[in-house]
Amino acid sequence: MTEAKKVKVLIVDDSAVIRQILTQIISNHDDLEVVGTAADPYIAREKIKQLVPDVITLDVEMPRMDGITFLKNLMRLRPMPVIMISTLTEAGADITLEALQIGAFDYLPKPKENLGKGLVEYERDIVSKIRAAAEANIQRLEMNSLRAKADGRIQPVKAPNYAPKKDVIIAIGASTGGTEAIKEVLQGLPANCPPVVVTQHIPPQFSTSYAQRMNNCCAMVVHEATSNQTLLPGNVYIAPGDRHLTIRKTSAGLVTQLDDSEKVNRHRPSVEVMFDSITALGYRKTVAVLLTGMGADGARALLRMKELGCHTIIQDEATSVVWGMPGAAYHLGAYSEVKPLETIAERLLQLTNKH
Repeated sequence: MTEAKKVKVLIVDDSAVIRQILTQIISNHDDLEVVGTAADPYIAREKIKQLVPDVITLDVEMPRMDGITFLKNLMRLRPMPVIMISTLTEAGADITLEALQIGAFDYLPKPKENLGKGLVEYERDIVSKIRAAAEANIQRLEMNSLRAKADGRIQPVKAPNYAPKKDVIIAIGASTGGTEAIKEVLQGLPANCPPVVVTQHIPPQFSTSYAQRMNNCCAMVVHEATSNQTLLPGNVYIAPGDRHLTIRKTSAGLVTQLDDSEKVNRHRPSVEVMFDSITALGYRKTVAVLLTGMGADGARALLRMKELGCHTIIQDEATSVVWGMPGAAYHLGAYSEVKPLETIAERLLQLTNKH
């Protein structure tokens, strides 16, 4: 029997301690192999040529050349899956979101020397992300990189014949690859679009920066959600990191509700929690969308929405960075339609148009 091919990992970090911690964690797994480490991008460049890794972990902030500059060069010359290792700060969030925009696969916080109980979860996260990265849709990451170069301020969408149906809402869930996929959808929606609620797996410091970035490049007004916001046309409500976003009904209409209950499918915010809150209201006037992402969060809940009578859309495999969540929904039969990412915004306008 031939031995299964190991995933070859190159660790690029200026901290010897971080390089050691990551090497120890990754080396615990028989299907993964740390083929080398590099203290800066110049050493990394040579090791990439020499060792031909499948996946790179890349420190955001390094001497001699920062991680963003290196990533831009890498995606131009030799595209491959890169997991950014970032500090969970506001500055770290901005840089990491930029990295995702220019083609990084995913990100993780820097491991701490004294992780203690958190080490098990950290190890599970990094190992699952490396495995998924090795199977990632590289063409899609390249496309993100090319789009980032051309991305000035997007012109607001003009939809002169669009008159939105009353009381309709759009609910979107995503994970890995989702920050850019959600952006693609939101940029295709006009300022008078029905309200949109979004759950993207994201840490607390990142969700604020992400909502601001989306607000700067979309025709709709984009908020990081708080509790008790009435869902209004022309507005997008993004779940804050580490809090579930749910929807409830009041005399004023549909409103947001944040929830600190346990993680669901290992996530908070969880797509399943948001989708199920809409199903619990019996709110059939919802178009639900499940985009790219690892795992299966939201898939079963999407099936429950379809069974309720909601129209459900999943992103197709060809345009997903990882076809985990939409793939799980596909196998459950939880979809009304399977669509390429580039056509989802247009389809949402057709489904929510009065005419």
